[in-house]
Amino acid sequence: MSEKGIVFNIQKFSIHDGPGIRTTVFLKGCPLRCKWCANPESQRSEVQILHNEKKCVHCKTCIRACPKHAISIIDKRITIDPFHCNGCFTCIKSCPSKCLNFEGEFKTVNEVVSICLQDIDFYEESGGGVTISGGEGMGQPDFVKELLIRLKEKGIHTAIETTGYIKDDIFQELAPMFDLLLFDVKHFDSKQHKIGTGVPNEQIIKNLTWAIQHKIEVLPRIPVIPNFNASLEDAKGIAHLLTQVGAKNVQLLPFHQFGENKYHLLGKTYAYEQVEALHPEDLTDYQNIFLDAGIKCYF
Repeated sequence: MSEKGIVFNIQKFSIHDGPGIRTTVFLKGCPLRCKWCANPESQRSEVQILHNEKKCVHCKTCIRACPKHAISIIDKRITIDPFHCNGCFTCIKSCPSKCLNFEGEFKTVNEVVSICLQDIDFYEESGGGVTISGGEGMGQPDFVKELLIRLKEKGIHTAIETTGYIKDDIFQELAPMFDLLLFDVKHFDSKQHKIGTGVPNEQIIKNLTWAIQHKIEVLPRIPVIPNFNASLEDAKGIAHLLTQVGAKNVQLLPFHQFGENKYHLLGKTYAYEQVEALHPEDLTDYQNIFLDAGIKCYF
């Protein structure tokens, strides 16, 4: 029987998630709670209901329809309690203004592979493939393992965007199965890492070191976030860390606000609402610190 996983998006023609033209499979569930997260709908591992305030006519039909009493009005806004919602979609079906939607859908490995194979010609022509993203893809290890085996049978290049915050046994089994690890490195200081992401960084550094030592192709990537890791001192600390673990390359991902509206749809507060986006031209000095340390650094 084909393993099932919970997916919230399958994006074709991705060009920023590894080499060539790729299909990116976004899986729900993440152990981190980064304050700037661009995919807040990926954090919980369950199906989630989204509410579009702009479309809502406040008829309260959804409140009356919900069998789990998971919907209420708080501060004059429809609010869905994710801890009580069971994803039955009764509220979505009953909403006359179509202001409710959902994120997350269970799919079998067969279904995901079938979608990925639709673009196999593009992978072959461009040197692309399939990237697992999230959330944290390794958070659904059985699903990902079967998916990788099936993709490898077809000769498809595979990558994963990972937080690195994974138990040793799972990481050491799955990491070598990928052709490329796009490995987030968010901070060199464990206390600061926990303030920004909700977790310390020791396990992340341990897994990064293990992957490099075992000759797995790893690309460390730094999401450069204002008021978190965007200072030149932060860059020096991360450069020192990367040098210690033997990393030769790093990619900078300047902060953006592409995920802002998703927080509104989820009824969550976005901590970076008033923070301006960063651009490569803002980070020339930041980049030079890595280059001066002998690390190839690019955007």
